[in-house]
Amino acid sequence: MTQEFDHIVVGGGASGCVVAARLVEAGRRVLLLEAGHSHHHPLLDMPPGIFKMINGSKFMRYHATTPQEHLDGRVHEISQGNVLGGGTSVNAQVYMRGRPSDYASWDELLRGNNAGIRWDWEQVLPHFRAMEGNNRFFDERHNDSGPLLVSDPGHIDDVSRWFVQSMQGLGVPFTPDFNGPAQTGVGFYQFMNRRGKRSSAAYAFIEPLMKNPLLTVKLNAAVQRITIENERATGVVYADAGGEHTVGSAGEVIICSGALVTPKVLMLSGIGPAEQLRAHGIDVVLDAPGVGQNLIDHPEVPILAHFNGPYGYFGHTDGWRMLMHGLQFKAFGTGMVTSAGVEAGAFVNPIDPDAEPTIQAFCVPFVYLDRDLLKLIDPTHGVTVTTVVTKPKSRGFVALRSADPADMPIVSPHLLKHPDDMATMIAGQRFFLRAFQNGPLGARVDTILRPDPADLGDEALAMHCKHMVKTNYHPAGTCRMGPDGDSLAVLDAQMKVRGIDNLRVADMSVCPTINSGNTAAPAMMLGSRCSSFILGASASAVTTQVSHVA
Repeated sequence: MTQEFDHIVVGGGASGCVVAARLVEAGRRVLLLEAGHSHHHPLLDMPPGIFKMINGSKFMRYHATTPQEHLDGRVHEISQGNVLGGGTSVNAQVYMRGRPSDYASWDELLRGNNAGIRWDWEQVLPHFRAMEGNNRFFDERHNDSGPLLVSDPGHIDDVSRWFVQSMQGLGVPFTPDFNGPAQTGVGFYQFMNRRGKRSSAAYAFIEPLMKNPLLTVKLNAAVQRITIENERATGVVYADAGGEHTVGSAGEVIICSGALVTPKVLMLSGIGPAEQLRAHGIDVVLDAPGVGQNLIDHPEVPILAHFNGPYGYFGHTDGWRMLMHGLQFKAFGTGMVTSAGVEAGAFVNPIDPDAEPTIQAFCVPFVYLDRDLLKLIDPTHGVTVTTVVTKPKSRGFVALRSADPADMPIVSPHLLKHPDDMATMIAGQRFFLRAFQNGPLGARVDTILRPDPADLGDEALAMHCKHMVKTNYHPAGTCRMGPDGDSLAVLDAQMKVRGIDNLRVADMSVCPTINSGNTAAPAMMLGSRCSSFILGASASAVTTQVSHVA
């Protein structure tokens, strides 16, 4: 006899943890299926631990892109969490919501003929606020008592302070809160951790419910497909070490596998572009041409420099220094171990300073490159400032590699393919290079390594960007919401899969456009919003009671 639950959540990432928790809190029996591992690991718990694992770890899955012709055939990687909590268990923990105009654009697109569902800032803010337990802010935007612990950096390196001072010297205003009234400015990020321990979606939302009999969590359980009968989702088939299993769902199935895997799960279930499905021998349940299209990601390009002295974090992650920092953290809960490895950043518009920011920057107090670029520069005392296009126009796609669920999807992100994205990135590079040449940071820079400061023309900077561009780990948009009549809109404004009953998507793949800034908090907001749609307005996140966390 097939085991049945009230709801099945496919994917225990940022959004999936929130959906599952909210449904359990409302008295529903929930099965949460996560293909990855447990989030309990000391390197995951410590804020900077991910830098020990980002270039190779079982807690990550590495999606190699197709050769990108516009990048001279480069193949690069998009790493995604392979662990309960998803990206929130392996990321740099930066807490960013995006800005009100991000959601106003969604609202403008969706509100016309989607049963009056609104997506403006006034609708999403209560979900952000209810989740947040901030250690500094408490006002109409911020909450101090939610389960997701948001904190100032536990440690701020001098390099981060010099960056902030140098940018102020160049006329960029200091901002105390990138999630405040305006995003523009330079300052210190807030992070999803507290006292040197990560506050992932797994810790914040699932851990408190692990003994609740209404919640069943299965790890290393990869969903093969959704079972569908008479245009209605009835359950899922998943595989683990014990073989293949079928489970049923009396209520809705919610897919939260992320923007690269959610379209794959839908296509393996017969929902997707009909021609592509038939090419792989998959029976077409629903011809949905938008599945896998509209892949958006924030492109990131580094500026790298060597210092003229022993500044930053180089040398502190190995040997006796690592032991010293570990002992300090164990004894006093202080020191470098409480830093996520990045502390400062900025949002600017280098072309029109009075307009909304088009570039986000991160200051990393060491030479930081992805594993496919590591051999380019010898590690030493240095600094990296990465520039990120906040509202990219480039669009890529995700496709099936085969009908085998074990195969990774085909991913082609097209970073910087749109000429406007390249122009914005070049302007951002030129703007932030000035911090390497002026003020307290410039006084410590010995050599700018990339790009070549001797040639900062458009052609040279474009070549630098093509050689160095990487993902900011924010794939989105591949199963987007859209208005009635839009053939590429996979979902309606309540995240329901159009044409299939009992099936929703609740992760970053639902986004019509990407938010300005990091995407972990928006993903959790989407999970909260989805649960409120399922449960009805009376169970909205606004009324969710959360205990105070000191």
